[in-house]
Amino acid sequence: MCSSDLYQSGRTDEKIFSIIRNGVPGTDMPAADAFRAPDNDLWEIMSYLRSISVQGPAPAVSGDAQNGERIFRANCQRCHQVNNRGGNLGPDLTRVGSGRTPRAIIAKIRGTTDVIRDGFNPVTIVFKDGRRVQGVKKNEDEYSVQIMDMRERIQGYMKSDLAEVIDEKASIMPVYNTDRLSESDLNDLMRYINTLRADAAGSTKVDDSHP
Repeated sequence: MCSSDLYQSGRTDEKIFSIIRNGVPGTDMPAADAFRAPDNDLWEIMSYLRSISVQGPAPAVSGDAQNGERIFRANCQRCHQVNNRGGNLGPDLTRVGSGRTPRAIIAKIRGTTDVIRDGFNPVTIVFKDGRRVQGVKKNEDEYSVQIMDMRERIQGYMKSDLAEVIDEKASIMPVYNTDRLSESDLNDLMRYINTLRADAAGSTKVDDSHP
């Protein structure tokens, strides 16, 4: 089975995750070793497969990186870190320029993808008195759930004390449509994001030498 065919076939993200994790019996596609390929890595692979399954040329990455950095700090830094600066509600983006395609990043910014990385799944905790706490789920077992709330506090709850644990479908990341982020500003933002890369030794390198 060709990897890009997984998305072109119309399967859901959950089904594709199961196929990659468990393999396809009777075919050349083996199960992914959970030790060598943890869940986070599989979601990264799925994001890449989704990006290459879309027909058409890759979006151009050109613009003003300095303005893009200003846009990032104003809109993204509250939830995302770059070089240990920023929030923790979303994934660290220090090396995102070398780990994600422009198409996949734009899809996330514009809200046209429903892929959410494991470890950042949105959740709402409902107490028996009706109070609600929103955040991202960090751990869960039969008896308890641990979340990072919107103030970035790690909180643990016993399920016996709760009325409900709601696994939300929509990411807590806002959708930046053209009313909130123009195409010009998006282009500048993508130009900045494209500079967030890592060299072969693993350290972050800001590369502004090419579009």
